[in-house]
Amino acid sequence: MQNVFKAFENKFLPVAGRIGSQRHLVAIRDGFAAILPLIIIGSLAVLINNLPIEPFQNFMVNIFGEGWKDLGGYIWNGTFAIISLVVAIGVSYSLARSYNVDALAAALVSVASLIIISPMTEDGGISLQWMSAAGLFVSLLVAIVATEIFRRLSQLNLAIKMPDGVPEAVSRSFASLIPAMIVLFIFGLLQVLFIDVIGVSLQDLIYKAIQAPFQNAAGTLPAVLGIEFTKSFLWFFGLHGSNILEPVIEAAYLPGLLENTKLFEQGVSAHDVPYIITKPFLDVFVAMGGTGTGISLLIALFITVKAKQVRSLGKMSAPAALFNINEPIIFGLPIVLNPMLFIPFILVPLVNVTIAYFATSIGLVPKTVVMVPWTTPPIIGGYLATGGSIAGSILQIVNLTVGALLYLPFLKVLDRSMARNVTNASTSKKVG
Repeated sequence: MQNVFKAFENKFLPVAGRIGSQRHLVAIRDGFAAILPLIIIGSLAVLINNLPIEPFQNFMVNIFGEGWKDLGGYIWNGTFAIISLVVAIGVSYSLARSYNVDALAAALVSVASLIIISPMTEDGGISLQWMSAAGLFVSLLVAIVATEIFRRLSQLNLAIKMPDGVPEAVSRSFASLIPAMIVLFIFGLLQVLFIDVIGVSLQDLIYKAIQAPFQNAAGTLPAVLGIEFTKSFLWFFGLHGSNILEPVIEAAYLPGLLENTKLFEQGVSAHDVPYIITKPFLDVFVAMGGTGTGISLLIALFITVKAKQVRSLGKMSAPAALFNINEPIIFGLPIVLNPMLFIPFILVPLVNVTIAYFATSIGLVPKTVVMVPWTTPPIIGGYLATGGSIAGSILQIVNLTVGALLYLPFLKVLDRSMARNVTNASTSKKVG
């Protein structure tokens, strides 16, 4: 086993590390992270509007009237309805900043480019259909391509230099004028090609050819099992698997959540929305206490481990684990490169995904319709993510229990090994 681990460490980890630090993937990850507050605010507005507690609904109607839900609808328009637009801003800004070029100018050019290639409504307005999750893949593509072109043009000294004394903001605007003009001209020609020559919008083409098939494939149980396996596997070798896979996870599972949330806002039951696998599904039913279901590990640790140093580590790690932060236990126990914990650390998330998937697919638990912060403690997270259903909290308890039971035998072996090491060390001191 040690030879296998060493082989992976020498050959696989450098590749994974390079992927995790790849500039464009990091920009996508950071771009999604930047818009997370908007997603959470929009989700909470939807949850409040549709909280399935009749006394609460009656109270709100009595106080504010039948139109009290309009506020949540307006918040929706400023968050989920333009999610692709704000993603383009975040990704472009992050990518441009990594190149040390004018990040604000690059982000503005990317937004303008996205609007240029978006179909218009009959009255000349911007189509919100493609500003929402349906246009997410195009948004990512445009943000990266527009920023790359802008960056390269900015390095060709095409800037219009203003005389001394002109305010810095004005000088920077004119410095980016020619690169921005060329980028927008390119995307304008692209729109002419697709709309006027080919007769189909780039948005529609990419959605049907790439985004929809990708979402459908990612929403299967084997696909999500593969993602969870890879995430835990990377963590076992000390790489931040969550960060490395975050661009893929967001692109694959955020559109499904937004579609679920949209239908939930329209009054569709959380049981009847289409997508099972979403970002909060993974956060609340699998990553309880972080990757490897750290809270289950801690529960098993307190039940079976007698070594004082390990129990002390568990006590110090527990507060962070309640908020789904597990670096203290991963590097402190350690789990990293610890062959005794390799199997449960990989297995527990896979079992939890499977239980949650089938519990949701047969209707025991509603589907996730609300984006909750990934730091939300268990029980609360399951209730909120499923639109205010106690079944979500019960599923979390079940998964935590199953996870703890799977960790128990392996921690017993680890505890015995530690006890033997302590005994051997004491014997060696006496002999010496």
